[in-house]
Amino acid sequence: MPSYAAILGHQPQISIAELAAFVPGFSLKKKIGKSIAVFESSADLTLEDFMKVGGTIVVAKKITDGAVTLEDVPQMLVKECATIKGKITFGLRAYGIPRKKIRELYRLAKDALKKSGRPSRYVGTERSPAAAVLLHDAGMLDASHGCEIFLASDADAAMESELPEDAEAWIGRTIFAQDVDAYSKRDMQKPARDTTVGLLPPKLAQILLNFGVFVSKRNAGTKDQPFAIYDPFCGTGVIPMEALLRGWRVFASDTSQKAVNACTNNLEWLRKEEKILKRDVASEVWKHDASKPFVPPGGTQGKPFKELPDVIVTETTLGPALTERPPIKDAQKWKTENERIQIAFLENVAKTLPGVAVVCTWPVWYHSKGQIHLEKAWDKLHDLGFRATLPPGIASDVEGRLSLIYRRPDQFVGREIVMLQAKK
Repeated sequence: MPSYAAILGHQPQISIAELAAFVPGFSLKKKIGKSIAVFESSADLTLEDFMKVGGTIVVAKKITDGAVTLEDVPQMLVKECATIKGKITFGLRAYGIPRKKIRELYRLAKDALKKSGRPSRYVGTERSPAAAVLLHDAGMLDASHGCEIFLASDADAAMESELPEDAEAWIGRTIFAQDVDAYSKRDMQKPARDTTVGLLPPKLAQILLNFGVFVSKRNAGTKDQPFAIYDPFCGTGVIPMEALLRGWRVFASDTSQKAVNACTNNLEWLRKEEKILKRDVASEVWKHDASKPFVPPGGTQGKPFKELPDVIVTETTLGPALTERPPIKDAQKWKTENERIQIAFLENVAKTLPGVAVVCTWPVWYHSKGQIHLEKAWDKLHDLGFRATLPPGIASDVEGRLSLIYRRPDQFVGREIVMLQAKK
């Protein structure tokens, strides 16, 4: 099975959970430090595959099954660049390797390429690897103009002069790095943004969609991926935009006409930017209260969808955006209000979209003495025919329930990610 190493995002638990949901035959072999996961897959994955992943920063693929040492790196680089025409751009991305050794490897790698008759230049230094944007621009990910060798050791020896004798190094080739410019464009340049509510990052939208694929497959047991998603709290359309990029049919609604207009404008903008034709990928956006029976445009009461969506993926309302820790009294009030919204929404799904799985976010408030989670909504799940689940091998972040927490340290409202299978 192919072996990969991934540099995880700012919340490693979420990143690994996404990989477990997304990667076929995922098997976590080990972690190197807190930020690197080494895993195997039953499929040979590519740059295009990992572009759909939001919680992983860099991925490398192991390039040899035999016993190798750091001294073999220069010749491994020559071999990996054998089919590249013209001047080669190369780099090293090393973790747990002494800086002195990295500096030496840069020199030896350039000498090895020169001896093989290949002119080259390198990017990055022993202190810092090349920026992700440079890997894209220099053609180092698709092997068109260069290559980056990925080195990771269990030993935390980056500041030491020598690698311990018993330390093992994982050696591969970088095949993916997050496209920061593309994320920034979709996030900042879209025509409609609403800073008065919590902003859903495109990366998190990708994570939620990958959880949607997982729970949909577990729920239906047949389809390889959902072909139609529904976001009933669409806001400005971050989740619908990411789904549209994948070629999935999109249903989106919101109780606010302002949000409906924003989502519509953003989808139209994305279609023009990425040349996504409506005849190839359909999308519908309309005004609707998620607590009322779901009836899209052209639908009728009792039969709202000609064909049910494969999964609901949505960021439900998180309440007011906060810039400081909330008083417990206020958080309790918001909790009571939010419980009613979440229960009404799930009751409506169970009645009018029977058998459709759900991936959603619930608010978690962080006050001076701890956290406040939704309780009544969780207790209601079983009665409504839903069963919470997580990708295999993933432990819950919340004691007594199956869910994950997405939150930056400076945030006072976190997101509890809930994945729900539904009775058919």
